[in-house]
Amino acid sequence: MKLKMMYSFLNADLQMLEKELETTIQAQSPVLRQASLHLLQAGGKRIRPVFVLLAAKFGDYNIDVIKKVAVALELIHMASLVHDDVIDDAELRRGAPTIKSKWDNRVAMYTGDYIFARSVELLSEIKNPELHQILAKTIVELCIGEIEQIKDKYRFDQHLKTYLRRIKRKTALLIASSCQLGAIAAGVPEEIHKKLFLFGYYVGMSFQITDDILDFTASEKELGKPAGSDLKQGNITLPVLFAMKNEELRAEIVQINEKTPQSQINLILEKIKKSDAIQLSVEISDRYLNKAFNILKELPDGKANKTLYEIAKYIGKRKF
Repeated sequence: MKLKMMYSFLNADLQMLEKELETTIQAQSPVLRQASLHLLQAGGKRIRPVFVLLAAKFGDYNIDVIKKVAVALELIHMASLVHDDVIDDAELRRGAPTIKSKWDNRVAMYTGDYIFARSVELLSEIKNPELHQILAKTIVELCIGEIEQIKDKYRFDQHLKTYLRRIKRKTALLIASSCQLGAIAAGVPEEIHKKLFLFGYYVGMSFQITDDILDFTASEKELGKPAGSDLKQGNITLPVLFAMKNEELRAEIVQINEKTPQSQINLILEKIKKSDAIQLSVEISDRYLNKAFNILKELPDGKANKTLYEIAKYIGKRKF
């Protein structure tokens, strides 16, 4: 089953969110407006808004309130992508030119800042201090994750814990917060919204590890960017950490830098794929996924619970 079919009963609300996203990022500055729309129109899975809506289904589901949380979370994600592309010097995202590529780094950074600011402004319409405190902490952690990624570029001697902490900050916490904040906005009891946070965290970890695996196993067409982009940009991911346990492979990997030709990257990719690094990474992803499934068993049954299960299973089992 395709991902969008799993939550097709949310289609009307998701269409409303798309319109809200476009309205919210409108800017007086033509450049900011064009750059923001360029990013929005590149599309995306809208996983975070979907999690917001599904988590809200465990409580008092009022779309006029919930949509503000869903749009705000997606805007924060979008802003982080713009900043990511500057850090990674990425030319393509989802097969389209990045903002930094189409304009320049300064426009990209200001666009990301603008989108961040619009998300916070939108969420300020909801008068709930707990919600704002959780979001603020999430943004702080996200920013720390961005800085860590810069600091850890081409640092091949990093520990597994360093990688896991980085993807927690860069990916998992925003997904976890999407689940928790959707539930809080719907008046869900604390016991349940904290479990939804944990579910989102485990799914988010599996999601990012799966993305990191796909960077080695998927085609350029599927990725929307050249395979092995993370490795070439110096982002040390789980498959690389496992691959470097092979001394011969490690000797080749540590020679990689930003000037390494794609042909050489491709040869190393093939060797990593033939090693046990991919399977070991899948096993770690599955551990997080199973923890997410166990959390769902502790939550009320119903359509939202079943859909969260199906989405989590899809996220963790994307094509390798």
